Amino acid sequence: MKAILIDQADKSLHWSEVPTPTPKADEVLVKIEAAALNRADLMQREGDYPPPPGAPEWMGLEIAGTVMEMGEEAKQKSDWRIGDKVCALLGGGGYAEYVAVRYDMLMPIPENCSMIEAAAMPEAFATAYLNLFMEGKIQAGNTLLMNAGASGLASVIIPMAKAFGIRVITTVLSDEIAAAITHLGADVVVNTSKENIAEVLKREMENGHPVDVAIDCLGGDIMGKCLHYLSHGARWIMIASLAGNMTEIDLKNIYVRNVRIIGSTLRSRTPAVKAEILASLVRDVWPKVSKGEVRPTVYKVLPITEAEAAHDILYRGENVGKVVLTI
Repeated sequence: MKAILIDQADKSLHWSEVPTPTPKADEVLVKIEAAALNRADLMQREGDYPPPPGAPEWMGLEIAGTVMEMGEEAKQKSDWRIGDKVCALLGGGGYAEYVAVRYDMLMPIPENCSMIEAAAMPEAFATAYLNLFMEGKIQAGNTLLMNAGASGLASVIIPMAKAFGIRVITTVLSDEIAAAITHLGADVVVNTSKENIAEVLKREMENGHPVDVAIDCLGGDIMGKCLHYLSHGARWIMIASLAGNMTEIDLKNIYVRNVRIIGSTLRSRTPAVKAEILASLVRDVWPKVSKGEVRPTVYKVLPITEAEAAHDILYRGENVGKVVLTI
């Protein structure tokens, strides 16, 4: 089969021959039809986010495709059958023609959902569910701050939160981006080129809407300034630090109001925890996907041979939603 390999000399991407995986007893072999991009792919390409032990060296955390082979344990312990259409969460290896994946990392394609949409869901939806409900323990009526409203993850988290009765504040860099994410349904969209997000959060708190949960992929100096304007017992969840690794925090503000700062990545979770997240998604979120209440936003679709051009879209930050590769 072929997969996208990284040239270590110049970090360029090449569609190259590699061995076709043989599924282990607890795995199934999936013929990949579509694979979605994540910023973690860029980090892996740059050498900053290695795949977990046992995962292929090539990138790709979420795919959709067809079950082609099954190990004996997978046959006995799951309801999957050869020919099933599935989407899957991977430790890596999605930029390829085939992947071997544990049976409990598979999910059915939701009704009324295309393969391309399904490929854009496992990583983003699992990350959204993990941080909203397991780490954030968010509830209907709470207020969520989701930074970087044009990101692929925000394109999932915002509508998912809204579908569960949560008020959402998000940030963008321009009025044009604000207009492009209107369909996500955020209650407050802050253009940070014009407004200071900390001042907006202060105003929201004074109006009775302090932030209960924040999901932050930016960090940087502004993060510490925003911590003053959260509810008592709020959870600030750091998933990346694209705007900087350092900030200044008023520690008294943290302990007086029982604010929790939580570091969170999906990739570092055990297979058992990931399986629990995926089962929860199918139970709680897939019905809302089938009804159209929550859908991934697909920004652009490119063939796998144009993976480098697809990466460039993310590097430039031009995408509003997910970029998907077809195989």
